[in-house]
Amino acid sequence: MDDIEINADEAMACFKEKDAVFVDVRDAGSYAESHIPGAINVTDGNINEFIEQADTSKHHIVYCYHGNSSRGGAAYFSDNGFSMVHSLTEGFTQWTTLFPDDVESSDD
Repeated sequence: MDDIEINADEAMACFKEKDAVFVDVRDAGSYAESHIPGAINVTDGNINEFIEQADTSKHHIVYCYHGNSSRGGAAYFSDNGFSMVHSLTEGFTQWTTLFPDDVESSDD
């Protein structure tokens, strides 16, 4: 997979069209505090279960805090049979800056 990254605008288009599964690879506490609505939190503790149960033919967008760890996560999913997977460039930090109304938080 050569082009593993997707920018926030492209990811938002997928979000609006419900055209991708969003995968949050941050720690469970950060996910509980706030995340992209509908995102699935995947950690070391549930990654194998996620891979076994996921529809690997669907588009998956992986994100972390700043887009660094998610690149490795996206590559890992790709290596494990996911057909279309991307890492969100600049991560959740960029998403919350650009799309503050599209963040689910524990305050909601």
